[in-house]
Amino acid sequence: MKLKFCLFILAICFVSIPLARAQDPQLVQAARKEGKVVWHTSLAIPSSTAISHYFQNKYKGIEVEVHRNGSQRVLQRFMQEATAGLKNADIVHTSDAGHFELLKDKGMLLKFTPQGVAAFPDGFKDKAGFYYGMRATLSVMAHNPKIVAEKDAPQTWKDLLNPKWSGKMVTAHPGYSGIIMTHVLTLVNVYGWDYFRDLAKNKLHIAQSANDPAGVVASGERPVGVNGAEYFYYKTLKQGNPIKIIYPKEGVPLVVSPVAIAKDAPHPNAAKLFTEFIFSKESQQLLADKEGLYTGHPEVTYPADKPKLKDLKLLAADADELEKRNAEIKKRFVEFFGA
Repeated sequence: MKLKFCLFILAICFVSIPLARAQDPQLVQAARKEGKVVWHTSLAIPSSTAISHYFQNKYKGIEVEVHRNGSQRVLQRFMQEATAGLKNADIVHTSDAGHFELLKDKGMLLKFTPQGVAAFPDGFKDKAGFYYGMRATLSVMAHNPKIVAEKDAPQTWKDLLNPKWSGKMVTAHPGYSGIIMTHVLTLVNVYGWDYFRDLAKNKLHIAQSANDPAGVVASGERPVGVNGAEYFYYKTLKQGNPIKIIYPKEGVPLVVSPVAIAKDAPHPNAAKLFTEFIFSKESQQLLADKEGLYTGHPEVTYPADKPKLKDLKLLAADADELEKRNAEIKKRFVEFFGA
């Protein structure tokens, strides 16, 4: 599942879009008999709740039980329950594509292809058909314009190594966030581990979620974010907070967040129906409108004040490499940053 920039753009621009098919009434009926779907997700609560409500309104009688946490903790809970022989989760979603290679290799995922992904670019599809990219975000830099003037703000990843930013920056943690796991890997592949060794010398504040830096920067506690979810910076900005998003020209990590159905899902039909709904134009547009996220759906439109992906240099992460280097990334990050 290599996220190739050219492939992504070609697929978005030139793929033919099939006509949407009506939902299988037998699947709907079977899902209603099960009456419930359990969704373990790293998607922010406002959006996961909104999608759940839309689904429940469309398919009366099927409850969506949402369990939201950071990507690494979503995986941890899923694995712990499986080890204990508990079959609770129907659908799992995180922002670390490596998780899905791990789960696929362990035989813990159900092979299922929702109708809506037919026109998605290859970077959003597992070739074996076990998982698909529900959303995509960017990991960017940001600063508080009330504290750091535009002319003085860092513009490149290496600008963050300047000692003048010591004690003034915040980072999220790859041990909690799948977005930051991807961020760290992509920059290690560009600059090597020396980059993070030197960055740590500037005494960063350590947050957990990729969403956390937005609040820290907006409050002025640490006026510069060295990473973080672009969509949450954007949302925080739109709420009237002092945020200026920075898209480094040398490349921006693109993070595709997959969804998959558990092989031992206790509500398999409801899980399939909900997965179909997640990848519908309706849900994908909701993610763009409500959270400012990017998606693989070629018909989704975005706010005019957000950059187009084709106008950015995107840094790709390979799902296999993410899975294989997961432990290394967590270990080295703790070595450098002390947490």
